[in-house]
Amino acid sequence: MGILERFSLRGKVALVTGGAGLYGRQIVAALAQAEAQTYVASRNLEALEKLAADHRATGLEVTALQYDQAQEGSILALRDEIMRRSGRIDVLVNNAVIRPMKKAYQDDAATFAESMCVNATGLFIITRAFGDVMAEQESGSIINIGSIHGIIAPDPTIYRGTQMSGWYPDYFFHKGGMINFTRFIASYYGAHGVRCNCVSPGGLWTEKMPEAFVRQYSERTFLGRLANDSDLMGIIVFLASDASVYITGVNLPVDGGYTAK
Repeated sequence: MGILERFSLRGKVALVTGGAGLYGRQIVAALAQAEAQTYVASRNLEALEKLAADHRATGLEVTALQYDQAQEGSILALRDEIMRRSGRIDVLVNNAVIRPMKKAYQDDAATFAESMCVNATGLFIITRAFGDVMAEQESGSIINIGSIHGIIAPDPTIYRGTQMSGWYPDYFFHKGGMINFTRFIASYYGAHGVRCNCVSPGGLWTEKMPEAFVRQYSERTFLGRLANDSDLMGIIVFLASDASVYITGVNLPVDGGYTAK
């Protein structure tokens, strides 16, 4: 097999959770363009159906499914449906996330618990459900979508002159936990040929961001900018494919050098 062939996902089956969001759209596009049979799943089936239809119109194989990561039964039903349709699962991208703490650090305990139900407990359940299938196959790649906020503390200076803040304890808690959970899963399934790695992106530019935030954040990075709508695509295909067959248990920041300072 030539080196470029190792990056191909032809013949592989991939699932992306939460695929209609900022990161999810480019993750789905990357996997589909690399020729994986790609499933995308979240609670909002309507948004996913439009996303999948747009990809199918260009000849890519993308299917939208609905599930609720807060419900174990829904997760298991999603697994069973994908196995019924495709008979295997080669790539799981854990990208689903909810951000319920609108009052930030002053929000109540119930809201923190709601976040953990999906972002921590749900992550564990879906990883185990699909990881066990991969272990039976003796192959697979699990990719957790973390954040630089799982590595570092908030920097208040990048929010000066805006209404934004970084004081969201649930996000820092579960993204930090995701990194060591990645190592746990890599260890647990490693003997069965299943790999698990974490990608920790930096901030992704949107047109709604205040100019002051964009400037101050960009100054904090080596590359002088926020991420764009394609910056995650290469690393996703790499970690999903046989090009990274000897890499597991790794957390890789994709942040323009933000965390290297």
